[in-house]
Amino acid sequence: MPKPTFRTALVTGASAGLGAEFARQLAAAGTDLVLVARREEKLAALAEELGKAHHVGVEVLLADLSTEEGIARVERRAGELTGLDLLVNNAGYGGRGGFAAGDAANHMSMLKVHIDTTVRLTRAALPGMLDRARGGIINVASIAAFSPFSGPMYSGTKSFLVLFSENLHGELRDKGVSVQALCPGLTHTEFHEVAGMDKSALPKGLWMTAERVVRISLRRLGRGSLCIPGLRNKAIAFLMRCPLTLAAVRALGRSRFIRKKAGH
Repeated sequence: MPKPTFRTALVTGASAGLGAEFARQLAAAGTDLVLVARREEKLAALAEELGKAHHVGVEVLLADLSTEEGIARVERRAGELTGLDLLVNNAGYGGRGGFAAGDAANHMSMLKVHIDTTVRLTRAALPGMLDRARGGIINVASIAAFSPFSGPMYSGTKSFLVLFSENLHGELRDKGVSVQALCPGLTHTEFHEVAGMDKSALPKGLWMTAERVVRISLRRLGRGSLCIPGLRNKAIAFLMRCPLTLAAVRALGRSRFIRKKAGH
């Protein structure tokens, strides 16, 4: 078994995708887990799997992070955990349709899940980490944070996570706590199916596995505040931010073919 790196980790959105993969890799390293999600059956099955396979403690915490009650429940638990030294703010989802035509309630829900939850759980976990001068926080953003055509709400909230993480990492640099904004690109999870997006719109070579994304994230925690896994994703993020290529990227994003394939 790999040498444990963390004593206890709290992972949101843990029932599937990157959240479940974080749980698996951390459990394999001997880390006790608090797993947060809405889907009880999937969460309980994952907890049983990891507890038996790796002999770690796994606590299941059911919560809907689009609600005040759900956020408050996890916030309280994060503050109570005396050994919490890793927080993975992974819960999130992608919207469909544009801002003007989209459902206002869905926009506000995304703000709660992506931003309110991340800020409040981070604030709840930090006192204990700072007292022990040890800890890590991973905020799962996206290369969509740099995209001019991934939707005002989705890109906007993910951009917040990047800047929040970068600035907080600088604030805590000398206090033993590392903060990372993880910005994966196209990753094989159920995320795109739930969002109603057509995965065939982009070449297979652009996709990464959840296992590789998480492995890179954990390996790079503490080595800078921004983690963009994969050379292709780094190149895409650069092209979307570079003034010399931004106009072409925007034009591509406005094309009817791309927007139709993306589900807009």
